Amino acid sequence: MSLPKSDARSPEAELATDHLVAEIGRRSRHGGAVLLGAQMVRVLGQMATLVVLARLLPPAAFGLLAMIAAVGLVLDLLKDLGLSSATIQKPDLAHSQVSALFWINAAAGILLAVALVLAAPLLAAFYDQSELGPVTRWLALGFVLSGFTVQHWALLRRQMRFAAIAGLETVADYAGFAVAIALALAGKGYWALVVQRLVSPAVLMVGSWVICRWRPGRPASTGMRGLLHFGASVTGSGLATALARSFDQILIGWLWGPAVLGLYERTSRLLLLPVNTINAPVYAAGMPALSRLADQPERYRAMFRQIVQKLGLLTMPAFAVVAVAADWVVEILFGPSWLEAVPLAILFSVSATFLPVLLTMGLLYLTQDRTGEMLRATLIDSALCLAAIIAGLPWGAVGIAAALAIVGLVLRTPVAFWLATRRGPVSVADTWRAVAPPASAALAAAAAAWTARAFMSREVSVQAVTAVGAMALLAILLVLLAWPETRQDLRSGAYRAAILVRRRRAILEP
Repeated sequence: MSLPKSDARSPEAELATDHLVAEIGRRSRHGGAVLLGAQMVRVLGQMATLVVLARLLPPAAFGLLAMIAAVGLVLDLLKDLGLSSATIQKPDLAHSQVSALFWINAAAGILLAVALVLAAPLLAAFYDQSELGPVTRWLALGFVLSGFTVQHWALLRRQMRFAAIAGLETVADYAGFAVAIALALAGKGYWALVVQRLVSPAVLMVGSWVICRWRPGRPASTGMRGLLHFGASVTGSGLATALARSFDQILIGWLWGPAVLGLYERTSRLLLLPVNTINAPVYAAGMPALSRLADQPERYRAMFRQIVQKLGLLTMPAFAVVAVAADWVVEILFGPSWLEAVPLAILFSVSATFLPVLLTMGLLYLTQDRTGEMLRATLIDSALCLAAIIAGLPWGAVGIAAALAIVGLVLRTPVAFWLATRRGPVSVADTWRAVAPPASAALAAAAAAWTARAFMSREVSVQAVTAVGAMALLAILLVLLAWPETRQDLRSGAYRAAILVRRRRAILEP
């Protein structure tokens, strides 16, 4: 399917992808850089909002919203039905097919909103929190907004329009942040969090319709079976993951109430937010790029290894250092009143070291059209998570976090690597080779940070944080210089930096 030249505004122009293949490497690298830069801006905003709201609202307010979020995570997948992934992955699509997917997503969003409104009294009774009733009914509106956004968002990703995606996501996030902080300052309590969760999807819906010029038409009556089957497998995998991710918060909220859940959820969000935020651009840039390279095994393998290694280098050493300095992180960001969350912060940091790389295994299944295998692998992974949660339950929230960290390192990661690489151009050895440099850098960074802290006061200070950070960075650099491939990356980075400095000097000199 080639890009129509006579009518750039035709529906087919928003579906064509052949014009992307020739420069797929440049587009994916540039797109990944754009998305990563935007994600860093978003993370800064999200972290700042977390810090401000944690000082304006009690843990119970966050726990109340977390009770609904656990259910909402499952419903959100049912709204998507895996059809956005089908739109991105399939090489040839007709306007009528995407129209059918759009109307399915829109109807699903409306039906789920109605179901959530009807279930509001049951949720309030289950958690014994009367406030959940009205909060749940208002949050149901978000499913309607998202249902009308799914396909436009998928088409932007299919066309690799990463700058538009990054800009719109950033605007939506910051609009939600501003409203939440303003309402919290006005004394509106947990309603600040409720409105935040409605403002962001509203901005995304309006913005995606403005930027993506495709408009739905008459739905197709044929040729839908393959798309729906693909979406069903993706949805099944997502549901299994969502249930496993939500089960701990559901149990904590039910057994110990919103205050304990608030501590658990905020600490989890603090440490796992960067994981989700960084993985989002990896999927957004990696999925269309790898999908277009599915018939070129060598290029596919090289690109996937590069994705895994660079993602690991960006995240694993950082989370290892945070695990060593978790008490400082909690005190700086949340304040002294949240110090009882320090054990949770340590354990979530351990989980966060391997989670970004673990999540990239989904790219192999999706871009190779192996969604049936992905469903089976996700069920196995979810079973391991559920077993860990149940095993840690007698020791409370900290026991659950500890069990998840141990099972994640010892079982989930190696099992996921093996299952995802049984077929296709990427082998399990390729994956472990890509992970080895960032994993060794993480261990070195943690050891250096721990050693530095052993010779200084436990009190947080600018000097102490600087010293620990410098020691960790030095350890990371030494380890990366020891690996041939990362040593070459450092040389290339230094060369490009030198060129940029020379260009800047040339511009500034008269």
